[in-house]
Amino acid sequence: MFEKLEQIEKSYEELTEQISQPEFMSDMSAYAKLMKQHRSLGEIVEKYREVKKMQEDLNGARGLLALADDDEMREMAGLEIAEIEEKLPAAEEALKVLLLPKDPNDEKNVILEIRAGTGGDEATLFAAEILRMYARYAERQGWKMEVMEAADTGVGGIKEAVAMIEGDNVYSKLRFESGVHRVQRVPQTESSGRIHTSAITVAVLPEAEEVDVHIDQNDLRIDTFCSSGPGGQSVNTTYSAVRITHLPTNTVVSMQDEKSQIKNREKAMRVLRARLQEIEEQKQHDALSAERKSMVGSGDRSEKIRTYNFKENRVTDHRIGLTVHQLDLVLEGQLDEFIDALRTHYQTEKLKAEAVAA
Repeated sequence: MFEKLEQIEKSYEELTEQISQPEFMSDMSAYAKLMKQHRSLGEIVEKYREVKKMQEDLNGARGLLALADDDEMREMAGLEIAEIEEKLPAAEEALKVLLLPKDPNDEKNVILEIRAGTGGDEATLFAAEILRMYARYAERQGWKMEVMEAADTGVGGIKEAVAMIEGDNVYSKLRFESGVHRVQRVPQTESSGRIHTSAITVAVLPEAEEVDVHIDQNDLRIDTFCSSGPGGQSVNTTYSAVRITHLPTNTVVSMQDEKSQIKNREKAMRVLRARLQEIEEQKQHDALSAERKSMVGSGDRSEKIRTYNFKENRVTDHRIGLTVHQLDLVLEGQLDEFIDALRTHYQTEKLKAEAVAA
């Protein structure tokens, strides 16, 4: 393992030298890729250097203890040894996690899809709140989030919405948000004060590049129509809205956010590529059911993953049994506790699987 880490450290130093050269900054696309690679290796190198320093300090303290000729010096060395021995295993475990093979989608932007499920108007209102929650989280992460399509309701909710989120490590952080999100609360329209349960579905799809998914243009039916607002009110008299149907899978994507038909078509194709990639990956996941059991749930949209209980100010993630009594803060985008716990759980399960395989 340490041979591999030495090689990574060497590569990191070479990249550091490369990105400081003026000629690399002239090609912004190549420069951005180098910077992303540099950041990825930097996390590993930083942890490796931390572990190396702790090991060196531990050996030094043990040597001091062996040579110490007075009680005070032996006590100091003993305390330092105890402190390092307590921290070192966690640091080494964190380093092993960083060395795990990364999902090729981890660095990708995502298509976020939210749809109201059971619960009528209450479900659409909750869908709007969850969309806002992810917008707040994206803002806290320094990501860019653009709502590309949203079907609004007359009561302030949304039937469905499609958003693009762009930034560093977006998919790696949001990948476990796919599934059914359930809300338990008293609706404003409920006169008797009874708690209702409603649900929405969330899908997080890594954005697929053209090289990831080949789409035969002969497999597409492209329709154009006038875009419209809530209730069918015409907001654009030109045929700028686009509906693309992928005939082999009967996957349909509509886009009317932009006034330009070309821009709507580009956005629709981005969503279509992501959905087709998800279909292909789902086939692969189904063929690896044993492996899926070791993951954090299946990632299936039909699986209930989280409950938001307003009366108790409680949010519970059912996959890892984590409950937080700060629903108000969670809805403001403070999702880090859930996202960090889910990623840690997934990495721990992956480490166990690697150990069994070895």
